[in-house]
Amino acid sequence: MKTAIVYYSAHHGNTRKLVEAVAQGRDVTLIDAQDVKSAGLSGYDLIGFASGIYYGTFHQSVLDFVKNNLPQGKKVFFLSTYGGRNNIKAIEAEVKAKGAQVVGCFGCKGYDTFGPFKLVGGIAKGRPNETDLKNACGFFDGLLKAAQ
Repeated sequence: MKTAIVYYSAHHGNTRKLVEAVAQGRDVTLIDAQDVKSAGLSGYDLIGFASGIYYGTFHQSVLDFVKNNLPQGKKVFFLSTYGGRNNIKAIEAEVKAKGAQVVGCFGCKGYDTFGPFKLVGGIAKGRPNETDLKNACGFFDGLLKAAQ
C-alpha cells in the first residue's frame, strides 16, 4: 500500500523519530510540511499526518498542508508526540472537511522543554523511546493489515 506521511518536527525531533521509525523498511514517502508546501497526494492509498502537539493542536504547517493538498476521500491516519496530552480535534476536522476517512491515530509522549518545563529540565525525557517507536510501527503495520 503506497503511503505518504506529511510531518512537522522541531525542537527535539520527537516526531521525526516516530515517522522515520514507521517509514524504515516500508513503502512510505516522508514529506516535511515545513519544507514542502505543495505535493500531489492523489497517487497514495494511505496518507498520514504527523506533528508534535503545539498549544493543543497539530502544527499550523501540517494543518495548512491538509487544507491545500489533501485530495477528497482519502484514508488518513495521525501520528503525534506531546508533552502534556494528545489532541487531534483540529486536524480531524480539517481532514473530514475533505471527505477523508480517519482510519487510526497513534500518539506518545515526547521530550518537551516548552515554557515552564524548561526550568525543570523538561518533561518526558528520553521519549519517544524504543517502546514508543515499536508501538508506532505496530500501529502502522496494523493499519496496513486491516487495509488488505
